[in-house]
Amino acid sequence: MNAVRAPLVPSHQVRPVIESVRPQVDGGRRPAKAAVGDTVVVEADVFADGHDVLTCDVRYRLDGDRQWSSVAMEPHVNDRWRAAFDVRSMGQYRFLIEARADRFMTWRRDLRARTGAGQDIAVELLVGAELVDAGAQRAKGADRRLLSLAARDLLSAFHGLDGEVSEAITAWSGASSLGELVFSDDLARLMRRYADPERSATSDVFTVAADREKASFSAWYEMFPRSASPEPLRHGTFADVRAKLPYVAHMGFDVLYLPPIHPIGRTGRKGPDGATNATEGDPGSPWAIGAREGGHTAVHPELGTLEEFRDLVTAAAARGIEVALDLAFQASPDHPWVTEHPEWFRHLPDGTIRYAENPPKRYEDIFPLDFETADWQALWSELLEVVRFWVAQGVRVFRVDNPHTKPFAFWEWMIRLVKAEHPEVIFLSEAFTRPRVMEQLAKVGFTQSYTYFTWRNTKWELETYLDELTKTEVADYFRPNFWPNTPDILHEELQNGGRATFLSRLVLAATLSANYGIYGPAFELQEHVPRSPGSEEYAHSEKYEIRWWDLARPDSLSEFVARVNKIRRDHRALQFNDALQFHPIDNERIIAYSKVREVPDAEPAAGVAGRDVIVTVVSLDLHAVQAGWVELDLEGLGIDPDRPYVMHDLLTGAQYQWQGRHNFVMLDPAGLAAHLFSVEQPAVPAPPGGLG
Repeated sequence: MNAVRAPLVPSHQVRPVIESVRPQVDGGRRPAKAAVGDTVVVEADVFADGHDVLTCDVRYRLDGDRQWSSVAMEPHVNDRWRAAFDVRSMGQYRFLIEARADRFMTWRRDLRARTGAGQDIAVELLVGAELVDAGAQRAKGADRRLLSLAARDLLSAFHGLDGEVSEAITAWSGASSLGELVFSDDLARLMRRYADPERSATSDVFTVAADREKASFSAWYEMFPRSASPEPLRHGTFADVRAKLPYVAHMGFDVLYLPPIHPIGRTGRKGPDGATNATEGDPGSPWAIGAREGGHTAVHPELGTLEEFRDLVTAAAARGIEVALDLAFQASPDHPWVTEHPEWFRHLPDGTIRYAENPPKRYEDIFPLDFETADWQALWSELLEVVRFWVAQGVRVFRVDNPHTKPFAFWEWMIRLVKAEHPEVIFLSEAFTRPRVMEQLAKVGFTQSYTYFTWRNTKWELETYLDELTKTEVADYFRPNFWPNTPDILHEELQNGGRATFLSRLVLAATLSANYGIYGPAFELQEHVPRSPGSEEYAHSEKYEIRWWDLARPDSLSEFVARVNKIRRDHRALQFNDALQFHPIDNERIIAYSKVREVPDAEPAAGVAGRDVIVTVVSLDLHAVQAGWVELDLEGLGIDPDRPYVMHDLLTGAQYQWQGRHNFVMLDPAGLAAHLFSVEQPAVPAPPGGLG
């Protein structure tokens, strides 16, 4: 008779299931994003067989910490659990979820039910004593003694002895009876801390990369240094840009972004509006990088010297402004790399180097780098050294030109190495391409990302796009930076909408996204003429010629920009994206939304129950008066629907008293087709004399 082999039985059982953890990127292979001051909200589906009470915890630590911290998760709808932890330092945070079918909490729940039903619970006291004693055996130090005393009291109650709680436990928990001890939060916390690890299920370990605060909240101003001269037709210098710092600071920007500052090639140089027949004196495009004066680590001689650039960086920092540089990894035909490393470029069969192209467009002044060259490792190393060079000059913010035309693997490698040395460095991805490509760039390390905001103009387009950016898994890694205009993009809305459009698009960009920017002075001076009908290129584009700007023009929007940026700095709600909520309004030409943020104790009292509440209403029709009834989610805003509340219009200074959910708004493009409300509803004071 043949013996039957016993099946291989697991050494222990794990009952809970942990699924759909957020935040995570690519199954945990890449980190999610956060910044100092953020709160990382962790969610997961957690469930198990049967009816036992589940307890779940998030365990987390910053790389370098010796111990894990823990925070209890709370159940929400449909087995979805949630907890949060604060980001206090830059670096890599790691977290996991631990779940268990909690025998002690299940016993306690059932004990309460049995007691309420009048059942005999004597034997249940013995069960509880065994559970607490098992916890005591896993505990250490004073915790072990406290749990042992609790187990002893339960055992004494089972044997009908003195049921009073021991003196030590009374001092610890404040309980005055055995019942208070059993159901105390202190006992529950200790039992949770020393739960049986063999009964726990743990998730994979996930990572959150924490940047500095400016990664998640910033205001960018782009300007061409060569157009900074106070004298028409004279080439601007770094000293001229330095003289403009008070203007930039007054408007409230904290990042000053400069297009490429390197020597500009002469071969194939573009003329005005991108013409191929440049004449003597045409300055060319700053993106045609490299000439006999040097390449990516040189500065254009007419701008000044490297020392003068460092002086600009220092002077800007004194005003709270960081200078951002453009990283454009391409070369003019005159770049030193063309002769020193011809193998870094793609050659045609006739031996010539292929120009940059986006057929039918050709860029005769630019050679693209060949990232598939046999010498690619040397090319990668050289480009890394370019970034390191500018970091050594004091630059900590980079706007990267067309990153989607270079390998993802290169960016992941380069950004990882730079941030390992300087974790404070910020990279903005300038990629207006397919969504998955833009998202992949964010996944591989780009700190912030350009978006489709410029082309989202209707209510449906804006609401749908913002819900995608803030409510889906994209929010775990993609940080949007909204720009109403760039040197390459003059949208038809700005071409045709007049002053009201510039005002409304600024309000939308600055309040929908915590990171935003404008290309100026073209924006505040309302440049709106395209190169040709149907084009999004500016006429007399600064990309190809030097412009002189009259910053003192009476129609300038600079004071309005300053007001909006001050509102952003003063209100925490506008410094985050995660609480964005749209509110219904019975007019498709008006959009209404809110942002809410808890106010730290150190800050002034908030307007609504310890919260900063901002409600924005913007007209999307800049040619006619629009009106409608907005329906606010008062509970979501923390507003008592039975009491009136005050709406302070931060743009105009006007105040309105609203009552209930539905209130009437009117917006006139002849004035200001936007309201930016701060909501106030003070807490109800206690009646005099107390409650007696």
